[in-house]
Amino acid sequence: MSTTRSQLSDHVDPTLRVVPPLENGDCLSRDEFERRYEAMPEVHQAELIDGVVYMPSPIYLPHADSHAAIVTWLGMYAAQTPGVQCLACGSIRIDDKNEVQPDAYLRLLTGGKSTTDAEKYVVGAPELVAEVASSSVSRDMHQKLRLYERIGVREYLVWRVLDREIDWYQLEAGRFQPLVSGDDGIVRSRVFPGLWLDRAAMPRWQCGHRAGAFG
Repeated sequence: MSTTRSQLSDHVDPTLRVVPPLENGDCLSRDEFERRYEAMPEVHQAELIDGVVYMPSPIYLPHADSHAAIVTWLGMYAAQTPGVQCLACGSIRIDDKNEVQPDAYLRLLTGGKSTTDAEKYVVGAPELVAEVASSSVSRDMHQKLRLYERIGVREYLVWRVLDREIDWYQLEAGRFQPLVSGDDGIVRSRVFPGLWLDRAAMPRWQCGHRAGAFG
C-alpha cells in the first residue's frame, strides 16, 4: 500500500515544522499573513496593504513622542465621551488582502461601521484613524490614505513629524477632503463633537506645549 504525502507529514515532529518568517514586501493572503505574524512574537507591528506586507523600521524618539501625544489626546476624549472607544495599534481586519495597525483610532460602539469578531479583532472601518508619519512621502499619505478612503473611514488625521504639519481629512462623496480650521485656528471634528485640535501648536508637543483641546 502506498503512503501519501499527507500521511508522511502526520508522522513529522511538529517542532520541525517551521513557519516561514514574515518579511517586508511579502505578497500574502490575510490568513497567511496572520499565521506568520503570530509565529513571530518579537515583531510588534506589521501590516498587510493590498496583499503586500509592510514592516516599519525601528521607531525613533520624535515618532514615539508624537504617537504618545495622539494617543493621550484621543484617549482622554474617549474617556469623557460615552459610546466612543479609543484603540492604539490595534489590528483591523478589512478583507482577505488587508489588515492594518493604525497608530490610534476612534470607533463608535453603537451605530458605527466597525464591529468585533469572535477572535476579538476589530473588523471594518473606524470612524477616525490617526497615523504618525515621517513626511509627505510616507505610505500613510499614499497607500494607507487610499485604503482608508476606499473602506469609508470618515476622518483621517496624519501627523507628519519631519514636516511639522498635521493633515486632517473628512470623507466627502467617497474622497478625502481637508478639514478647514476656523478663524481661531482650531480644527473641529465633524464626526466627534467637541474633538478639537490646534493644528499649528500640536507639532510643538516636543517643546513642552500641550495643544489638544476638547470643546
